[in-house]
Amino acid sequence: VGDSSVLTCPLKGAVTMLTWRASPKAGGPCSLVYRADRNQTESNCSDNMNLTFRAGLAPALEIQQVGIAQEGNYTCEMVSAEGNFYTTYHLTVLAPPRLSLYCDEQGSPVCEAAVGKPPAQLRWVPESSSTAEEQGHDNGTVTVLSRFTAVSTRVTNVTTCMVSHPAGNWSESIAC
Repeated sequence: VGDSSVLTCPLKGAVTMLTWRASPKAGGPCSLVYRADRNQTESNCSDNMNLTFRAGLAPALEIQQVGIAQEGNYTCEMVSAEGNFYTTYHLTVLAPPRLSLYCDEQGSPVCEAAVGKPPAQLRWVPESSSTAEEQGHDNGTVTVLSRFTAVSTRVTNVTTCMVSHPAGNWSESIAC
């Protein structure tokens, strides 16, 4: 989320026409079409999607400031004298969770990994017997919450919540 994504279309000879068809989860389908004979691009996609042509590189679709709504299928059709060539991508958008660690009313540590996609994995140091609760949101993100429950009576007063996610790993410590 928030980064740019560049999807390339294989270059097979001189481009006559290039069409990108986008079918994102939200907002409905759209297309970007480049016609070499007119050196013209037409688009009914959002402003953050652009065709890029750089000398010596394959033509590409650049999506700036990617959001969860842009997740979906993107197909490139390149027409040249050599034929028609298709490439399809399925864009998956990762949303890193926001980590917060605090003490509840009973003085127990609580770890929350908010609005991540996919859901984050939480674990405690020292080890805990707690289970994580997940709450799904309309935009496809998930908040994961875990309350620390000591496994043994020999527990230090500092606990650490470790968060694992495809977008990164984080940890935070607290003394309640």
